Amino acid sequence: MQTLLTFLGFIFFVAFYSWYKLRNENLNSKEGYFLGGRSLTGVVIAGSMILTNISTEHLIGMNGSSYKNGFIIIAWEVTSALALVLAAIYFVPRYLKMGLTTIPEFLEHRFDEFTRSLVAFFLMISFVVTLLPIVLYTGAINLESIFSISENLGVSPQKGLWITVLGIGIVGSVYAIFGGLKAVAVSDTINGYGLLIGGTLIPLIALYQIGDGGILNGLQKVYDFAPEKFNVIGAKDSIMPFEVLFTGLMINQIYFWSMNQTIIQRALGAKNLVEAQKGLLYTGILKLIVPVIIILPGVIGFYYFGEMLYDKQDLIYPELIKKVLPKSATGLFAAIVMGAVLSTFNSVLNSASTIFSFDIYKKHIRPEVKDAQLVRVGKTVSTLLALFSILVAPLVVNAPDGLYQLLQQLNGIFFIPIASIMLAGFFTKNITALAAKSALIFGLVFYVFFTFIYKIDLHFVHLWGIEFVLNMGIMIFISKLKPHDKNFEIIDQQIVPMRSWKYTKQLSAVLCLITLMIYILLGRF
Repeated sequence: MQTLLTFLGFIFFVAFYSWYKLRNENLNSKEGYFLGGRSLTGVVIAGSMILTNISTEHLIGMNGSSYKNGFIIIAWEVTSALALVLAAIYFVPRYLKMGLTTIPEFLEHRFDEFTRSLVAFFLMISFVVTLLPIVLYTGAINLESIFSISENLGVSPQKGLWITVLGIGIVGSVYAIFGGLKAVAVSDTINGYGLLIGGTLIPLIALYQIGDGGILNGLQKVYDFAPEKFNVIGAKDSIMPFEVLFTGLMINQIYFWSMNQTIIQRALGAKNLVEAQKGLLYTGILKLIVPVIIILPGVIGFYYFGEMLYDKQDLIYPELIKKVLPKSATGLFAAIVMGAVLSTFNSVLNSASTIFSFDIYKKHIRPEVKDAQLVRVGKTVSTLLALFSILVAPLVVNAPDGLYQLLQQLNGIFFIPIASIMLAGFFTKNITALAAKSALIFGLVFYVFFTFIYKIDLHFVHLWGIEFVLNMGIMIFISKLKPHDKNFEIIDQQIVPMRSWKYTKQLSAVLCLITLMIYILLGRF
């Protein structure tokens, strides 16, 4: 009962605080609802970004993967800092200068209207088919493990999963549907920093217990038990070979942190460029810290459980929580985990509704639509997407390499083709709209065919790199065959102040240096 009360108490606190902060906000305007009134600060942006990114697919999926594979998967996290540096210095200043609401909007300016619509359609599919169901499913796994919902309700585990997914989906939808981006960002900030604190305590308590009162002693024992788990380089046939850093990984990271609507929408809602750059670089700092939360616990889990859960690796984090936390604290941590689920879920819902409202409805269905009607459309779309995700989530099954690895494989279907044309749009002048659309379709078909139909013995991140090179080659070839005379230039719409943050370059250099040092230090094990 105490566990349940602390869980509900924290959930209601976040809800009340979010309502209190938004009680005087105008949520009927398009900027008020979809971009938080362009009033977000660096701290709020960072908190929302990190919790939109770190959800149960990380807590469950990555800890499950590190339990089995070790620190080698840290590449997903630390290289994010490099991508965030690029976002802060190059991409976001240009987005804000153009006054963008969505990323597909840029593609219309650079290429044409159909390219914008095509990418918007792809993004909607990626949100609904891949991310939302997996987020709900992993959240349900965690809460089922902590609260034994199926057992307490006297139902089958499958039915308990459905009930948990339904509960998470309904609560998460409320934030996104009724509060817009500002509600999502405010609740994310509380939950985000709660997750950082609570998530850090899990490995620290575990190491304290292992080390008989000494955290460093505990870490030494974990290392001595399995030193190979601390290696970040790995073999060529490992789950995350070091070579992927130089093929497709950075393309994916640049897309995710610079071009992904779900993430970058927080920066688009910044009150000025200074706060946007602060938010991005603060997020970079947090990404260098989060391996303590989403990788180290998995390795500690190996110390406790050995290979016992290798066939059920996605259960390792819930089992570790139950082992190291006192019952009195379990409810609070479950609430923090619930916050992580809700954050990603409602953030994706908000981004999906933003893309549909601006890039599809306003662009093609009702160009003259008024703000209040556009907001209503956004709420309706969020509701429908939430219902669909709730129905699909329990159908997600455990993947052989873990849920996080599955998510990344699925993301590659859309991420790399979109990243290809975005980068071509920014860094080349002669790439045409026809070339961009051709590369989009080719990239999607190429990746699906060689990943899911005719499987080749090649790591999927390497396949991303090959796909990117082929996409660029196709765009250059078609553009030479059918050149255009369209000149693209970025015009300052003067929507927000564009003065850069004075510490942008210095902090960027520090983040790059720390990333390099991590590989130098952990590559020696």
